[in-house]
Amino acid sequence: MDFVIAPSSFPSFLNPDNSKNNILYCYYNNIFNNKENQSRFPVPSSAGIFTLTRFSTVTFSYDHRCPRGCRSRRIPGCSRIKCSRRTDMDSSKSATSPEISKPKILTGPGGYVLEDVPHLSDYIPDLTCHPNPLQDHPAYSVVKQYFVHVDDTVPQKVVVHKDSPRGIHFRRAGARQRVYFDSDEVHACIVTCGGLCPGLNTVIREIVCGLYHMYGVKKVEGIDGGYRGFYAKNTVHLDPKVVNDIHKRGGTILGTSRGGHDTSKIVDSIQDRGINQVYIIGGDGTQRGASVIFEEIRRRGLKVSVAGIPKTIDNDIPVIDKSFGFDTAVEEAQRAINAAHVEAESIDNGIGLVKLMGRYSGFIAMYATLASRDVDCCLIPESPFYLEGPGGLFEYIESRLKENGHMVIVIAEGAGQELLSESMQSMALKDASGNKLLKDVGLWISQRIKDYFSKQRKMPINLKYIDPTYMIRAVPSNASDNVYCTLLAQSAVHGAMAGYTGFTSGLVNGRQTYIPFNRIIEKQNKVVITDRMWARLLSSTNQPSFWNPKVSMEDKGNEEKATELLDNGICGEESPRFN
Repeated sequence: MDFVIAPSSFPSFLNPDNSKNNILYCYYNNIFNNKENQSRFPVPSSAGIFTLTRFSTVTFSYDHRCPRGCRSRRIPGCSRIKCSRRTDMDSSKSATSPEISKPKILTGPGGYVLEDVPHLSDYIPDLTCHPNPLQDHPAYSVVKQYFVHVDDTVPQKVVVHKDSPRGIHFRRAGARQRVYFDSDEVHACIVTCGGLCPGLNTVIREIVCGLYHMYGVKKVEGIDGGYRGFYAKNTVHLDPKVVNDIHKRGGTILGTSRGGHDTSKIVDSIQDRGINQVYIIGGDGTQRGASVIFEEIRRRGLKVSVAGIPKTIDNDIPVIDKSFGFDTAVEEAQRAINAAHVEAESIDNGIGLVKLMGRYSGFIAMYATLASRDVDCCLIPESPFYLEGPGGLFEYIESRLKENGHMVIVIAEGAGQELLSESMQSMALKDASGNKLLKDVGLWISQRIKDYFSKQRKMPINLKYIDPTYMIRAVPSNASDNVYCTLLAQSAVHGAMAGYTGFTSGLVNGRQTYIPFNRIIEKQNKVVITDRMWARLLSSTNQPSFWNPKVSMEDKGNEEKATELLDNGICGEESPRFN
């Protein structure tokens, strides 16, 4: 017998997407005790989760309880589980710290692992489903196999050996044959949080238009000013006419902010306003907040889908191929690099220094350098460097100036922070989102270069410092990002209407997927300086690695860890997957 882990609930294992297999032809035994309800039974391959060659045993538990702790049946038409009696609740489980649900993991033959996303039926019994209105939509009814098959999953890792296990998979995004919201009862809201990023308005527009044109949803509101807007500001009515041309503008029409995350107040506002679909656009910190909101909603038993759309100009969100706005940021960075190159080559010993965004991850600097081919040196947070001594940055600058008469340096904002004066004090300070406040490495290194050549080498240089940071992130998204934003937004809409919740819509190996929040927030995506992409950069710029002997020895000890990341398909050659 194969053992398949199917946590959460019996309805979730029935797979709400499967219109053909709404009944499990199996015998099951319900076992009840004081702690939990469990069911254990053999399940044939016709269950529709994945193909099995023989009967398997499934073990899972479910607990349909109202927020007050009693067990009751759900009243039809109500968005939460009603209770008939009041019981004491553990005071340690506060609204601001809801209990984290266990991940939904399904396993199959050949080392197949599906990291599934939660579904409303996991904690709300007897949900009513409806045929998807897209089946009668003139634009979609002609599309063959428009609805996603229930067994469709996307592998996280596509480069495997012949004997490798099938590995981790994610549920494929797209429209399902059945939906768990009636279009007339949907009350959706959209919120943008964190820093600006090209494409925010495009995502907002496509969520609104997707709900309106594909599913006939008429009630969509925007939350003004980030998470704080849930309880501190009025909402903004959104419809296709309001959002018609906002994709041509940078920023976000809804406004944004950092911090302001009060889980209890936010969920109270969602419940009081009658909102049942929440679309949250933001980076890793925002998605972490969305995960807590989902857990509180689940704890209260509310019929509310929470969908995230990952946003970060730094491209530091794991698992996904890339984040929207990244292509635009790299393209805009070219303008600053081109300007720096013109300034540098137009004068003797000219140095053009460009600082780009990249607090913890140097993807923008790396890809802008590779795209430009005019850059002589790229400095990122993941690659330590030192200034003076043999093999140091100053020595390399001097040799390049003597050879070419000019040079261009690109530095990410998070690079070299450990070299700045008072670094420990600067690292202790954080913004409202919990990000450490960085010293301006661009200004600092500009002054250090000037001081070195004027005082120690007595060599005249002309350094021009360009900081296009906020110009890059405030522009509208380019054509590539506009298409990507459309796919992300429509995938999120399809998932929410199908009853999925607690997920992020993202691109994995070129396919739209639904990724559970816990995978998105578990770590940050960073440049792996031992993989091929960084080697391509070094061969392009001909810069040294700047590793001093101490760093080199430490890195050797981390080689095994870096290989492990590559094997897991999280970083390295496959992250981001542009090559």
